[in-house]
Amino acid sequence: MILRMSILSNSESEIGTAPPCGAALSLRAAAFGGSPAHIPSGTVSVLEEHWLRAVALGGQGRYSAARAELALVTRSGSRGVWASLAESTRASLLRQLGWHRAAAVHDGRALAAVAGMAAGARSSDRGARLAEARCDALTGLAADALGRGRLAQARRLLERCSEILAGARPGCDGLQGKDRLLRQRIRLSWVTAETALASGDFETARVFAARGAADSETFGSVRHQVKSDLLRAAALTDTADLTPALELAADVCDRAAVHGLVPLRWAASMLLVGLGAGADVERVRNECATAVARGGGHFATIRP
Repeated sequence: MILRMSILSNSESEIGTAPPCGAALSLRAAAFGGSPAHIPSGTVSVLEEHWLRAVALGGQGRYSAARAELALVTRSGSRGVWASLAESTRASLLRQLGWHRAAAVHDGRALAAVAGMAAGARSSDRGARLAEARCDALTGLAADALGRGRLAQARRLLERCSEILAGARPGCDGLQGKDRLLRQRIRLSWVTAETALASGDFETARVFAARGAADSETFGSVRHQVKSDLLRAAALTDTADLTPALELAADVCDRAAVHGLVPLRWAASMLLVGLGAGADVERVRNECATAVARGGGHFATIRP
């Protein structure tokens, strides 16, 4: 089960949501929409666009390029929400590769960047942005704690995130009429499911994995749908008949390949290897590890 949880907590690569505008629309489709493999390569100058590109690149396992985009956000001197999102994204890139302790440093900085900031009575957009950044930092910190075996700490952090979401003003993203904080609710479901798995509570894990999958369909992000199904597969591994888990994990692996989601394909292949799926899956795992290294990533540990 420890191997299973490491696979899941390392696979995550997505931080926050920002409302799309102008050139950010196509980048948002790559980061949080239906075309994760199609990342626009043109010159951008808006912080949101650099951040969206970094998120999309991270989902593809292109770590060096993602870090370069984040460096542009940092060098801008921006504070508050954008500084927080940049730090959370750095943490995500590290966590994918197993560097949970280092990721926690960046997630802590992300939370500190928005500490004490007020939403303002007349600015629902500012309030939503702050809630997004805080929830991303908290779920990131929870995943960091989970990756180091600190389940009680992870639960406390998830409770703080849940309280923020419960107290947030309802609002839509202004483009598709979706819950502005749906992205954060998905992350909360994911890490709650992962924490349940680490505790051996597969029933609770299945409930929250299913919730994340349903919300991901509404959210419309291919990457979120694939990640949610990976969690659903892991939550099925406590049964005597592993066929449903194997079939769903294989489907996740195939879909991740179609969309170029290398980190998720690696995670799915690791789960399949752990379930005894055979030599072909080991080959896929090794191919993904090579692609990660080529993209500028370095695993903290790679389990054979």
